[in-house]
Amino acid sequence: MNLRWSDPSPRAPLGVLLMTFGSAVTSADVPAYLRSVRGGREASAELIAEFRRRFDVIGRSPLIDITVAQAAGLEQLLNGRVGDRPAKVAAGMLHSEPRIAGALRDLTDAGVTEVIAIVLAPQYSPLIFTAYQAALDAAVADGAPVRVAGAWHTTPSWVASLGERVEEALGRLAGHGRLAVVFTAHSLPRPVVDRDPGYMVQIDETITAVAARAGLLPGQWTFAFQSAGHTPEEWLKPDLTEVLATLAGAGNTDVLVVPVQFVADHLEILYDIDVAAAEQARDAGLDFHRIDMPNASAPFIAALAEVVDRELAAAQV
Repeated sequence: MNLRWSDPSPRAPLGVLLMTFGSAVTSADVPAYLRSVRGGREASAELIAEFRRRFDVIGRSPLIDITVAQAAGLEQLLNGRVGDRPAKVAAGMLHSEPRIAGALRDLTDAGVTEVIAIVLAPQYSPLIFTAYQAALDAAVADGAPVRVAGAWHTTPSWVASLGERVEEALGRLAGHGRLAVVFTAHSLPRPVVDRDPGYMVQIDETITAVAARAGLLPGQWTFAFQSAGHTPEEWLKPDLTEVLATLAGAGNTDVLVVPVQFVADHLEILYDIDVAAAEQARDAGLDFHRIDMPNASAPFIAALAEVVDRELAAAQV
C-alpha cells in the first residue's frame, strides 16, 4: 500500500509502526502463540511440547521487549532532530501482544495523519510477508493512510551496523585458529521462494554488502539456512547443520555465525543458533561464536531512521 501523501499539517505527528512476527514469552504462552500462527487451529501435542521445551531452555524470549525498545529509541531519535515534524512510533506483532491493530489505534489516538510501517526484516517480499499487509488492511479501514516500507536490505546504515558487528567479532576472535564465517537466513518452503526468487537476491545482496564492509573476501565466508519449519514440504537448503560438518571437515577450528535477516534476539537466535547449532558445532569439533544482534543499539536505530527518511521522501514524489 504505497501512497502519495498530501502535505500534512506541520505539527501533525508522523506515525511509524515497527512490525514483527511476535513470540511467546515463556513456555506458558506457547499454545496460544502457536494457535495464532496456525490461523486459529490447535497445534499437535507433540509440537506444543517441543516448543515449550525450547522456551524452557532459553528461559524467556526478549523479542517483544526488544521491539518495544526499538520503537522507543526510534521515536526519541526522530523527535531529537531539529526541524523535523514530531513523530510517534509504536510496535505491533502479528501473533502476540501488542498486536498490529492495537498499535495502529494507539497511533491514531495520538493524532498521526500518516503512518510508515516497517517490517523488521531487511529483505522484503509482498508474497512472503503477505500476513503483515493483511493485518494492516484489516486495521486501517477508518484510520490514517499507511505506507509499507519496501526492502531496506542494502540501506547504508543497516549494512554499516551489521558490518561493524562482524568486524568486532573478527577482531575478538583473531588468533583463535582457522575461522569460518557463516551468514544465515531463515529457511523457507521452496514453493514460496520459487514464486518470488527476488527475495533470495536480496539476501545475497545483503551478504555481499556486509562482507565487503567487514573486509571479507568471497572465499572467506559461506551461507546456510536455519530454523526450517515443522511442515512436510521441502525447505530451502543447505541447512546450517550440514554446513557446520563441511566446515569442520575442511580443517576449520572455529565458526562465526552472522544472521542477516533477524534484527533481535528471539527463539530462532537464542535456541536455534545458540543452543542447537552450537551443540552441533561442538560435536563437529568447532568452537562456536555468533555476532551480537542489533537489538536496540544506536547504529540500528539510525538505520531505521534512514528507512523512515527514505519513505518520507518517496511519499512526496
